[in-house]
Amino acid sequence: MCKQVDEYLDGAEKDDEKLLKTLVISTGVIGQRLPIKKILSKIPEACSNAGSTHDHWLSGTHAICTTDIFPILKSRTFTLPSSPEITYTLAGMAKGSGMIHPNMATLLGIVCTDAAISPEALHQLLVSSNDVSFNYISVDGDMLTNDTLALLANGEAGGQEILCKPDSPLTSQSPDYSTFQTILTDFLIDLAKLIVPDGEGATKFVTIHITGSPTRLAGKHIASAIARSPLVKTALYGKDANWCRILTAMGCSLVDSPYSERQGEKRIIIPEMTSVSFVPMDGSQEL
Repeated sequence: MCKQVDEYLDGAEKDDEKLLKTLVISTGVIGQRLPIKKILSKIPEACSNAGSTHDHWLSGTHAICTTDIFPILKSRTFTLPSSPEITYTLAGMAKGSGMIHPNMATLLGIVCTDAAISPEALHQLLVSSNDVSFNYISVDGDMLTNDTLALLANGEAGGQEILCKPDSPLTSQSPDYSTFQTILTDFLIDLAKLIVPDGEGATKFVTIHITGSPTRLAGKHIASAIARSPLVKTALYGKDANWCRILTAMGCSLVDSPYSERQGEKRIIIPEMTSVSFVPMDGSQEL
């Protein structure tokens, strides 16, 4: 499949598979073989219909929809400190629907930019932004092997190439790197939020905020337990502000977890300092 796409676009045969530039991503029924002959026969048509306009992106987003309720597509422009006169573009599409829970699951995402970014920086940027976006959503609590999130940069807009200092904190990176990291994180969070209401059978969009946790990972672990709790989900579906179910999920979250033991003399969850509130998104009074 990759070989045929590359040969069609480049107009030459590819003998070395290591030189292939096409990336195949897929979700679907486990164990069901792809109709490879049908796919190969349509590659020339798909390639000839490729383009860079909004309509081309929207067509591609529609094409990957299966049980999705709506196509997920987003774009924005931005500038970088080193070249404020250049307007860069960031565009992305995604699909999910079912089996969504960190880490990702049956979720596909493609994000492209015309900024110049080194491969090492691309990887580091994507890992950091994905960790606080797609890896923070949950629909049904199940995971699968078929997930892909790709970040591509062709440098067509020009300007300085964004480089990175490997395994260094954001504060030690270049201004361009730090700026793009913030832009990419906000962009992926917006894309990830569109996955949740598109979930199979989803009727509610709920954001869980954990405050006072000694570490971010401990807070994420507690939030994940609340999001996966069937009792919490049924209460939310029935519009029943049953705070006891949330507290129970919080308590259960630390059983058989890396945070089950006290960290020194500090407990992760302190019962007398624990409270729950519900904040409706329609502006009505907090519960």
